[in-house]
Amino acid sequence: MTVTKAAALAGHLPIIDAESEPFWAGTRRRAFLFRHCHGCGRNHFYPRHACPHCWSANCEWRTASGKGRIFSYTVIHRNDSKPFHDQLPYIVALVDLDEGVRVTSNIVECTPEVVHVGMPLEVVYEEITDEVTLPQFRPLNPS
Repeated sequence: MTVTKAAALAGHLPIIDAESEPFWAGTRRRAFLFRHCHGCGRNHFYPRHACPHCWSANCEWRTASGKGRIFSYTVIHRNDSKPFHDQLPYIVALVDLDEGVRVTSNIVECTPEVVHVGMPLEVVYEEITDEVTLPQFRPLNPS
């Protein structure tokens, strides 16, 4: 964790509320959590009180394997906002986790030339502040 990076990202960090706090506590422990609904048996992500499929509140937190594949992605070549300008180009993707939930994340340790739909990934974590550890994904078998 660097003070410089935390300060640069200060206006761009997630707001941790009562519904999302267990997720962020999980990332601090290097665990990616999602919600499982006992009403319909389906998994969902992002953190929320009720299942988006059946509206049941009978949900629990579960730990993902941290593995998944790229469903879709884009390469960002232009962003004038600090601190993102200094990271150009960077990759943002929709990642389908093995547990059946889709998340939006940065792809790290990968160049735009090799990223592709279907690429197997694993989650990695970057500690930004004492409260925020960001989950990101990297290729499972880097070449």
